[in-house]
Amino acid sequence: MTALTALAADTPSLVQSVDWLAITPVVVPAAVALLVLVADLFTPEARKPVLGWVSVAGLAAATAALLPLRAGDRTTFCLTADPGACSYTADHFALVVQFLVLAGALVTALLSVTGVRDGRIPAGEYWFLLLSSAAGAALLPASRDLATLIVALEVASLPAFALVGMRRGDRMSSEAALKFFLSSVTATAVSLMGVSLVYAATGTLHLTRVADRLEDVPGQLDTLAMAGVALTLVGFAFKTAAVPFHFWVPDTYVGAPLPVAGYLSVIGKAVGFTGLILVTVIAFPAYSDVWGPALAVLAALTMTLGNAAALRQSPDRPQSAVRLLAWSSVGQAGYLLVPIAAAAYSDRDQIGSTVAYALMYAAVNLGAFAVAALVARTKPLHRISDYRGLYAERPAAALSLAFFLLCLAGLPPGIIGLFAKVTVFRSAVDAGLGWLAVVMAVNVVVALYYYLRWTALLFRSPQTEGQPTAVAKAPWPLTAAIALTAVTALALSGAPQLVLRFASGGLFPL
Repeated sequence: MTALTALAADTPSLVQSVDWLAITPVVVPAAVALLVLVADLFTPEARKPVLGWVSVAGLAAATAALLPLRAGDRTTFCLTADPGACSYTADHFALVVQFLVLAGALVTALLSVTGVRDGRIPAGEYWFLLLSSAAGAALLPASRDLATLIVALEVASLPAFALVGMRRGDRMSSEAALKFFLSSVTATAVSLMGVSLVYAATGTLHLTRVADRLEDVPGQLDTLAMAGVALTLVGFAFKTAAVPFHFWVPDTYVGAPLPVAGYLSVIGKAVGFTGLILVTVIAFPAYSDVWGPALAVLAALTMTLGNAAALRQSPDRPQSAVRLLAWSSVGQAGYLLVPIAAAAYSDRDQIGSTVAYALMYAAVNLGAFAVAALVARTKPLHRISDYRGLYAERPAAALSLAFFLLCLAGLPPGIIGLFAKVTVFRSAVDAGLGWLAVVMAVNVVVALYYYLRWTALLFRSPQTEGQPTAVAKAPWPLTAAIALTAVTALALSGAPQLVLRFASGGLFPL
């Protein structure tokens, strides 16, 4: 008995303590998702809208749960033998991205309240899938080992496949969901192969430990580690819609319900960029000579192809407005990749530019989709020409959309868009990537054409000028979503320097 007692005393405890406060922003949407799924079984059809408001309240509570964590530097699920190696870290970077994800999901929920009812979409399933995806997206920025990263990526992605195909009986929706599913599963399989190769070369999955061991990889394992690094990046590059992993974007956005398309354009992209930042800057700095040039080339190709495809959208073609926003999101992804590539040539502080740009993009892009959802209530073909004369019919919505488009273009009064682009441009110059800065400058000028063409259309005379047109009253959740994003974009334009300070302050205190 004495020997057993001594042995137990010498054996490190395998029981890990859980910091419940740190994981609250992830647990709350997951718990509300289960609550909604069970409540759906017992809720009469006439009371189904209550599930939407419960989901909105859950996402608001999860966002508010970030306030007690604002000091950052909380960790949990750490190795008992090495308390410095943790699977979950609620640092400043994680909290900023979690705020982006949860606030974006909250706006998406507001957009969806009316759409779920009018579109005859199964309420219980829809809200369960949206909350589950938001929980996975909130988990990813706090993940600090490769296994948790992949699990979080899949928890965020798998419900999104079903959300895209929620319009039952719609062939386009079903095709979009299938294309999204097959391409995403393939990218994930490639990433899993990369993770397994990295594990074989380093013997660990924790990001900080991987970084340490990749600094001194034996010569016979160097090729294995290099292949693992390259393959691991594929899954996250797919989520960012970087070329050549972008082909699913236009058809998926067109086939999905508009709130889901907006969700994918913001939260889906945030998930991909967060994963890229974590694996490149924290786990793989030893191989920056591999991923740095690759991401720089991807950034140039992505912004060029996205803007070129957006230019080709005909104003009178059905779905052209959604396709333009889809290709615009591809082009914007190229700008977001620039600071990550620049981090390979300079210091990690460049990453703050990507986070600041993502915050700006989230607010204005969700706002653009919100206005598109409002216009689609009376003009469901989603043509750009349907927006002609919108100012005469809905002045507030037209002014909001014009402001959102000017922010995306980087033109005053969209100061936050201009500020974000200048910050990204400067990160490329500071890193010595002059050629990439030139490519970005050319693409910004090219993008002005289709953003300004759409903006000008809002203020032209309506095609039915002289004839009275009935304007239906906008549902207040939709109005609230537009107002929330517009006010956020205006506030960011009023104090753009605060955005960069908020995004980069205390980033990666490792």
